[in-house]
Amino acid sequence: MTQAAILYRGMDRATLAREYDARGSVPSFDAEYARYVAGSEVAQREHRRIADIVYDAASGETLDLYPAEPGAPLFLWIHGGYWRASSKDDNAFVVPGLKAQGMAVAVMNYTLAPQASLDEIVRQTRAALAFLHRERSRYDFGAITIGGSSAGGHLTAMLLAGGWHAAYGMPGDVIEVALDLSGLHELEPLRHIEVNSWLSLDDAMIDRNSPIRHIPSRSSTTLITAVGGRETSEFRRQTSAYAAAWADAGHRAETVAMPHHNHFDIAASLGSSDSVLARAVAAAVKRQAA
Repeated sequence: MTQAAILYRGMDRATLAREYDARGSVPSFDAEYARYVAGSEVAQREHRRIADIVYDAASGETLDLYPAEPGAPLFLWIHGGYWRASSKDDNAFVVPGLKAQGMAVAVMNYTLAPQASLDEIVRQTRAALAFLHRERSRYDFGAITIGGSSAGGHLTAMLLAGGWHAAYGMPGDVIEVALDLSGLHELEPLRHIEVNSWLSLDDAMIDRNSPIRHIPSRSSTTLITAVGGRETSEFRRQTSAYAAAWADAGHRAETVAMPHHNHFDIAASLGSSDSVLARAVAAAVKRQAA
């Protein structure tokens, strides 16, 4: 029998496929996603929403804004789905827990892969942040915070990367706090598994879009990371490695332990009025303002 080729960190293709199979890490993905949908329907029904705000003229992509009190911090939520699935309509479930902490919430769409390349998805995410920065006075919110899970965690970290802000007409210190849940920060292993069938990664794209390779030398952002204790070892390693690299660069970093959560219900926990993650974000915003 021929030995399987080792492709990344001592793992062959089959092992990598298992480690990065988020859906396969839970007994029922359908049940987990149904929770997202149900929570989003409640949030959209019970909270004031300014829907379908076009944040990027080039793509026509939109976001929904759930206002809070004038001058309240704003939290931009970036959904996961391995860059090819989900939407803002199914991700409003985060709103109640964040609103309970006094924050306004924006939930964004982006064009999904393979219709859009990963470069384009990153561009759209940065355009959304730039839009919110420009329109801060119009919508009357204060400090900008961001967060996302899985692919959304990756996009959150790409917003923290250095060197892109000037091209979008914004300073580099816009983000006060970032919540990165189960993010993908080094993309090299993804080129060896099914994910690459819709991402079409090459060396240059991996380098451009692996946020652990683009940690800025200076940052005033507090990074909060969390990963479910019931996630695969690679998702846990990716999160801890990025958190360590952020701290090693001299930046503020915090970790919230979520030992009883999986890859999906960790994000869903933001919908709870006593969400530990939402409380951590609100506390970090207050410390930043002190």
